[in-house]
Amino acid sequence: MAYLGPSSLRPRKRNAPRPAWKVTESYLQWLRGRKCFLSGHRAGGCGFGEPPRRAPIEAAHVNHGGGGGMGEKAADRHAIPLCQRHHDEQHGKIGSFSQRGGWTTFQVKYGFVATQVAADYWAAWLKTPMGKKWLAEGEDPRG
Repeated sequence: MAYLGPSSLRPRKRNAPRPAWKVTESYLQWLRGRKCFLSGHRAGGCGFGEPPRRAPIEAAHVNHGGGGGMGEKAADRHAIPLCQRHHDEQHGKIGSFSQRGGWTTFQVKYGFVATQVAADYWAAWLKTPMGKKWLAEGEDPRG
């Protein structure tokens, strides 16, 4: 049997927090106040996830939108509002096995480009009082 020294008994280090330029909590709050991006889609089907969660609308981060990395969530500006059911579907938690392909399959099924939708929501938020305040504080991650 191997000796378990002090280093193996220490608690594991927590992951580092997300860098400040990736976090825009006021944008996520605004997104959660919108309706599901797919609510008017012909396929319909908005609803709660399994199990249901507290917020009916969630910010779905478009991981290929930029600002992400291996094991990192994309920057908040690359998020779109989805109901719990569509967010679960996008993550591959529901649907047939052939439909569980993440963003690529999800975009093809519903006929949209997630990066463009995220950019449109971001641009709309920047025109709100919260977005203007955020820009005035000089926190724009675009440089």
